[in-house]
Amino acid sequence: MPAQTDLFLCLKDNFGVLLHDPQSGATAAIDAPEAAPIEAALQKNGWRLTDILVTHHHADHTQGIGALKEHHHCRVVAPRDEAKRIAHVDETVGEGDIVRVGSLESRVIDTPGHTAGHISYFFPADKLAFVGDTLFSIGCGRVIEGNAEMMWNSLLKLRALPDETRFYCGHEYTEANIRFAKTVEPGNKALAARAQEVANLTAAHRFTIPATIGAEKAANPFLRADDPEVARAVGLAGSPAWKVFAEVRERKNRS
Repeated sequence: MPAQTDLFLCLKDNFGVLLHDPQSGATAAIDAPEAAPIEAALQKNGWRLTDILVTHHHADHTQGIGALKEHHHCRVVAPRDEAKRIAHVDETVGEGDIVRVGSLESRVIDTPGHTAGHISYFFPADKLAFVGDTLFSIGCGRVIEGNAEMMWNSLLKLRALPDETRFYCGHEYTEANIRFAKTVEPGNKALAARAQEVANLTAAHRFTIPATIGAEKAANPFLRADDPEVARAVGLAGSPAWKVFAEVRERKNRS
């Protein structure tokens, strides 16, 4: 049976998401930004929380763990390289490890850059990826603990997932990301189409994710740093892709 998901807002602009396995009844929260909205989503769906899958240590992704674990006695899975900075961890994982939620099976992908030990979870059978703050729709996370080359390599791993993969990220930043992306590639038709789609979603009070890897490859400048057009747009024609990425990221930081 296919996985089910429920997406909702936490804090100010964080996404909370539940992943449910209808076969076993297991349910995972991807990160735990805030306990109350997660509890409300569980109650609405009639699901029981069995797991929390953590992508990275930042408080806006972990501060709800304690209350949820106390209430549900759920398993907490976290990045091996950040486990000491996350409370209540039961299991640590890294690149290539398998994490199961009931009968659902995910592969862990190391995606450092935003934080030094950030990980993502890819469920190949359902073509679902949970990428935390590494990749956003038409954007990417700030490079805080890593460096630009590290972050670019992490984005390449996510870009290599099947085009039909739907990914869930940690924040609702899509509109702002589109405004910036248009300054890099104003003539990108895929970006223009995504901008119209997002405008329609926003007008209907709907979320702008999940998005697909295939669509992002065509419209997200942070995934296109190895495209000669993007390199030329930022004055770095012929430069290594990670340096082009670094320039695009720095421009976004200043925007």
